[in-house]
Amino acid sequence: MAAEVSGVRPTSQTLRSDPAYQAFLALRTVFTVAPVLFGLDKFANLLVDWPAYLAPWIDGIVPGTAQQAMYAVGVVEVVAGVAVAVAPRFGGLLVAAWLAGIIVTLLTIPGFYDVALRDFGLLVAAVALARLAARYAPGRRGPAA
Repeated sequence: MAAEVSGVRPTSQTLRSDPAYQAFLALRTVFTVAPVLFGLDKFANLLVDWPAYLAPWIDGIVPGTAQQAMYAVGVVEVVAGVAVAVAPRFGGLLVAAWLAGIIVTLLTIPGFYDVALRDFGLLVAAVALARLAARYAPGRRGPAA
């Protein structure tokens, strides 16, 4: 276990063998890379036709086209991924909040309930990242990453 004993910080070797620290690193990596890649893909639509994931009621209230809305979404996602890399405690909560908004949107589009359920799992994982970052992120009470 990587808990501090008598004020002594664990060594990097001890941290590497700590399952909670390994989970923190895995979540931090995924929630850095995935939002950046998916955010960039909002500009290319290589993975999927992203405007199809925008609820019609949202498309009706935001200015411009659905694709232009996806450009804004892409920027937010890239920023969220960078936030996780730099400040995982805040970034994890930012990603969780963003996923909550996506879930609400998807629940208003028939046929996207499975994607909303998947995103709920991701939301829980993002909250777990934020909680683990409270211990393992640099500059926090716990061991440095």
